[in-house]
Amino acid sequence: MHILVINSGSSSIKFCLYDMNRETAILSGKLESIGEAISSGYYRVNTTDGYEREYTENKPIVDHEKGLKDIFSFLQKKLTIEANTPSSPAVNSISILDAVSHRVVHGGEKYRDPTIIDDNVIDGIRALIPLAPLHNAANLLGIEITRKHYPQVPQVAVFDTAFFRDLPARAYRYAIPDDIYQQQQPRRYGFHGTSHHYVAHLAADYLQQPFASLRMITLHLGNGASAAAIQDGICIDTSMGMTPMDGLIMGTRCGDLDPSVLFYLARKLNLSLDEIETLLNEDSGMKGLCGTQDMREVHQLASDGDSRAQLAIDMYCYRVCQYIGSYYTTLGGLDALVFTAGIGENDALIRESICTQLAVLGVSLNHDKNNTDALQAVNISDHDSKVKVLVFATNEELEIARQTVLALTKI
Repeated sequence: MHILVINSGSSSIKFCLYDMNRETAILSGKLESIGEAISSGYYRVNTTDGYEREYTENKPIVDHEKGLKDIFSFLQKKLTIEANTPSSPAVNSISILDAVSHRVVHGGEKYRDPTIIDDNVIDGIRALIPLAPLHNAANLLGIEITRKHYPQVPQVAVFDTAFFRDLPARAYRYAIPDDIYQQQQPRRYGFHGTSHHYVAHLAADYLQQPFASLRMITLHLGNGASAAAIQDGICIDTSMGMTPMDGLIMGTRCGDLDPSVLFYLARKLNLSLDEIETLLNEDSGMKGLCGTQDMREVHQLASDGDSRAQLAIDMYCYRVCQYIGSYYTTLGGLDALVFTAGIGENDALIRESICTQLAVLGVSLNHDKNNTDALQAVNISDHDSKVKVLVFATNEELEIARQTVLALTKI
């Protein structure tokens, strides 16, 4: 079975073609800076005998339609020319596709599982755009363009919010009038669900324990960041809320904030709601605190004596620890703490700062393992740690492909 995964963002498109019989990527790549003067494209070909080739190109890509046409052209050509090595399956066109799966950020209360896309689902995703205007609009654009080019291929939507479908009401409800909730559904939905789901199962496999028996906290720490509390195989709480702006401090997003700050800024700075939304989504977080959203640059600034950068790091780790402490009590203890995503997988200093503050919970870090390449040191906890501290590389595309296979089996 061959599944093409598409993640259409506001100015980028990622894709990966999987052979799901072996769960291996055949072709993959990404386009960035779509709509700008020069866009960048990265493409990769893999075959069963370990053959690899990478391609890069820089040229104008005016919009998502042109970008997806370039991707489809690449897939068509490379499946024909390069994927056919003596040891690989014979494939000769895009017709090998069993389905195209699309990452959709917000599924609201309606979409709780991978869903076969039809016109009604298109309308449903469009209706949810106000809850995630940048994400769902871009996701929908990718879906509509792909359906137009390949109407005969089944399309599946996999929702970031679906992993959090079993949150108890005490965790997802906000203390606002009930009639407003019933009419408009403002509530905690959670995001990064495919990533949390993927690494949580990896942790259970690594520990050789049933997924449903573990108490875990998974930390997706990248430019976007979120935490999830998982008990008995179900996510029971998460840091992101109605939108991805809530919770942990992120690259450009503010995270938790007193709602009255919005009213204060509106009055004092005469800002519109749109301007405040942009400020808190795009110019806050680490970028707002010290001028850059790249954690590597933040570390460099801090090592050079920049007090704002050091404060940003301290705040970042403090906020993560606050959530871990809260979830520890919610879970009634903790078996495993799992780090993933760009910062979680690669930033030993951030992991050390967080785990040092968690000593009171029985977390003990092995500093040598922590400073080793995460791919070589999955378990970075000390032998006497009461909590296993694990690091896994996330693979949201593979998780989306797996969920697509499950959806297809239900047709």
